Amino acid sequence: MKTVRLSRDSITEELNLDPSVTAVGFFDGIHKGHQKVIQTAKDKADELELKCAVMTFDPHPSVVLKKGKQQAYYITPLSQKEQLLEEIGVDYFFVVTFDTSLANLSPQQFVDDFFVRLNVSHVVAGFDFSYGHMGKGNMSDLPEYGRGRFGQTVISKVEKDEEKVSSTRIRSLLDDGEIAEVNELLGRRYSVKGTVVKGDQRGRTIGYPTANIELNENYYLPKIGVYAVSAHFDGELYYGMANLGYKPTFITQADNPSLEVHLFDVKQDLYGRSLTVYFHQMIRDERKFNGVEEVKQQLVKDETHIREFFRIG
Repeated sequence: MKTVRLSRDSITEELNLDPSVTAVGFFDGIHKGHQKVIQTAKDKADELELKCAVMTFDPHPSVVLKKGKQQAYYITPLSQKEQLLEEIGVDYFFVVTFDTSLANLSPQQFVDDFFVRLNVSHVVAGFDFSYGHMGKGNMSDLPEYGRGRFGQTVISKVEKDEEKVSSTRIRSLLDDGEIAEVNELLGRRYSVKGTVVKGDQRGRTIGYPTANIELNENYYLPKIGVYAVSAHFDGELYYGMANLGYKPTFITQADNPSLEVHLFDVKQDLYGRSLTVYFHQMIRDERKFNGVEEVKQQLVKDETHIREFFRIG
């Protein structure tokens, strides 16, 4: 897969891109609704014997359009989005810089610059995709702006339990710790990736050494609590438990939650490793305990519970 980073100022006629069927949208989560859009583009590309492309935007438009907002948090940050699309078999990944210049484009200018100049032969998008200044362009208008220069396919709403599958719905479920439902809508395990760094090493003194994960992206994290998790490394899958939270028993004030993972039956030194942690189920809320012994007693209960959940000894 070829990743092409673009901006309003960098679009030129000299990109020399093969004709493509392009799925366009922000695609945070690449959930089942997004997957239908992308798979439709892939099928159409195969039918027309063209390249399959996905176009997304970075950062999230809210960072540019909402006053005072400095950053956004993502279900699938850009690097994870890129990895997932490569696994799907996309040929081109167009990453368009969302800035004030892009936000101020008319719908016609957007179509001319980002579909026609990129040699797009067919556009696939969800029914609610909008483009151009203040989102004035929509899929119903696209044939008018396209002027017969490309085809289009509009994907209708994808639902589960009579409710739209959406990034907003997934964020709400993450807020509630409803990981099983999140995973159902994503069509895969919700995951985060980071580097194992040294922490306070308190866990090893009570028989529960943890890998402290320094996240490398702005993830939209689930509810604070204890989770059943798994992780891949050295070609093996390991199960364990994770605490996402502020460690109130030991720390009086923390600005941001930390992620500590205890993997069952793992003896290796994990410091410096890049680790992807997959969330399976929320087990309980984080709480403050009356000392180390009470913490250890609860960890034993958590481990028993999670081993039963995974059906491992």
